[in-house]
Amino acid sequence: MTNRLVPGDTAPAFSLPDDTGATVALKDFKGQKVIVYFYSAAMTPGCTKQACDFTENLESLRAHGYEVLGISPDKPEKLAKFRDKESLGIRLLSDPDKAVMDKWSTFGEKQMYGKTVRGVIRSTFVVDEKGKIEVAQYNVKATGHVAKLRRDLGLD
Repeated sequence: MTNRLVPGDTAPAFSLPDDTGATVALKDFKGQKVIVYFYSAAMTPGCTKQACDFTENLESLRAHGYEVLGISPDKPEKLAKFRDKESLGIRLLSDPDKAVMDKWSTFGEKQMYGKTVRGVIRSTFVVDEKGKIEVAQYNVKATGHVAKLRRDLGLD
């Protein structure tokens, strides 16, 4: 795992398939703010809560100039089922080989039920219009995270 990203760092570039199979690149969002969040698995309770929270807040986030991208190791087909089942409005991206997660330092050792395991570290980043990290949050909680992020960004 590389060093964790901090505000001011250049956001690592990526190009990944989304839940429809279309390729989405971070550079596609140059000139706008993007919230990029990493989660471990579609259709699990915490990840579902977080994705639904982002979807519920999407209109307001967009009104403030933010787009939202969720990244997990799930294949596009599973992401499409997740999107449809939960009526998600956010873009879901597939990183099955975890190459992007490695670049963003969101895959590695973490604590789970008192044990050290390797996996996706639930993390959220805000990338500014110039491609710089504005906010870097690692080990976030699924429940209440979007509300906290909104407060941190001064949107409430």
